[in-house]
Amino acid sequence: MPNAPVTLTLIAITCAVSFFAWKTPRLMERLILWPPAVSRGHEYWRLLGYGFIHADGQHLLFNMITLYFFGGAMEHYLSQLGLPWPWGFVGFYLSALLVAILPSFLRHRSDAGYRSLGASGAVSAVLFAFILIQPWSLILVFVVPVPAIVYAVAYVGYSVWMEKRGRDNVNHSAHLWGAGYGVLFTILLQPRIVEHFFAELLNPGWFG
Repeated sequence: MPNAPVTLTLIAITCAVSFFAWKTPRLMERLILWPPAVSRGHEYWRLLGYGFIHADGQHLLFNMITLYFFGGAMEHYLSQLGLPWPWGFVGFYLSALLVAILPSFLRHRSDAGYRSLGASGAVSAVLFAFILIQPWSLILVFVVPVPAIVYAVAYVGYSVWMEKRGRDNVNHSAHLWGAGYGVLFTILLQPRIVEHFFAELLNPGWFG
């Protein structure tokens, strides 16, 4: 991973807030995305705060490991594409948190039983922006190396399927919207990245 102080700072803040929230239920309740508190109570900070708390250690570890491995690269790439460092990457990450959760918020804005938390939407944005730039990079999935583009297709397919089933407590909608935002953000920033992406697809260097 390239030198990535912004990524490491985001990881440190997220870990600290998550740990503190586990020990302080009141903080957890103040930050979690609870739609009625936003729509009726105007507690708009929840639209970002939810991304700095996690359900448990496994949830936190998975998101932060993914952010660690791909956040540094995206810090570098976004600055190369013209965003000012360090605020460009911070803005990308925070805006991804917002965009990823908005569909869930709007769908459940009157649902007092709905809660959502975790950085997965923003992490998906970072990951998919990276995949757009390096589609044949290898990603470890349960210690098995998988080409990034293959992982992306499987990830989207699985998320769509699980979102339709709705039988778990995972916000798959945030994953999908975050992933889409990461791709769209990067394309709008540098439209020629589309040409680069297809050129990379036709040259799968990971074959050796």
